[in-house]
Amino acid sequence: MTTKDVPPGRALTDMAMGYIRGKTLCAAVRLEIADALGNGEQHLDELAVATGSDRDALYRLLRALAGIGVLTEVTPFCFALTPLGQPLRRDVPDSVWASIVFWADLLADSWTYLAECVRAGGDLGALAVMEREGVKSRWSREPDAQAIFHAAFAEPTASDMATVAGAYDFSRCHVVADLGGAGGGLLSAILAAHPEARGILVDRKEAIDGAAARLAAAGMADRCDLVAGDLLEAVPGGADAYIMKSVLHGYNDASARRILTNCFTSMTAESRLLLMEVVLPVQIDRADPRLERLLLADLNMLAVTGGRERSATEWEPLLASAGFELRRVISVPGQDYSILEAVPDRRGSKMQ
Repeated sequence: MTTKDVPPGRALTDMAMGYIRGKTLCAAVRLEIADALGNGEQHLDELAVATGSDRDALYRLLRALAGIGVLTEVTPFCFALTPLGQPLRRDVPDSVWASIVFWADLLADSWTYLAECVRAGGDLGALAVMEREGVKSRWSREPDAQAIFHAAFAEPTASDMATVAGAYDFSRCHVVADLGGAGGGLLSAILAAHPEARGILVDRKEAIDGAAARLAAAGMADRCDLVAGDLLEAVPGGADAYIMKSVLHGYNDASARRILTNCFTSMTAESRLLLMEVVLPVQIDRADPRLERLLLADLNMLAVTGGRERSATEWEPLLASAGFELRRVISVPGQDYSILEAVPDRRGSKMQ
């Protein structure tokens, strides 16, 4: 039976049950099943001891994981990881352990309140709804939540960001400021491509502390100033280009405008603002897997942070409200986001 042959009711029910796979994987990583298996195979009885689990209940989980394809039942009651399941281990370079916990556990209860966020407008996300109802979020109950967050979004290296850095001409920029630049991967890529340029990396202290070592390892320590700060409070001056990658989508319009206003205040007429963000189409005229991913990312912002993904017709007035003129939108090969180039519009601007 092909997808087109599936009755609408069944197709919709399958969509509604989509969370079950995620929860199954989350149980597996929480029980550290993949870590117990490693590169070998183990009998159910050994795994029950290693994971502190009930034998029968564990068997039911293991065979479900085999049905998904992350385990294989080598002989009756004896299991091993498949190549697909290997990244569930904590000790492998491409581990997704933190990502599974982050998406299927820590953020899952935020999505439970999506309808309430839609009714309320969603500016504060599900955490505000939960606080009002006296419900403690998984995020607040998990002692390692911040560590899991940072691990789930492990910083890309300069080589990972080379394509992004090459999508815009930074050759005329003497100083590039990366606002909310976390580990500095993007800034390192830009500085590597432009040896005469200097950088400014701005983020919260915990991110800056981690970035210092990474920039030093990349040989960029003497070319980059690290500034611990809050973009909602101030943005440092002195840069020719100010970049923000996947920052403003986490904020509602009022907070995003505040950050943009701080940028405007610190920039000269010749400075450029570069936002690396998703640009949604104005009209959704078809079902499409890539569009679905972007639109569900928008709902994730609604439920979790109160932020949003925006279309060009939403980015333009938001930028204008902080004194910027949107000049162009540049596609980035192989990425879901684009580069929005904006300049301070001081002609009659309210921000003067």
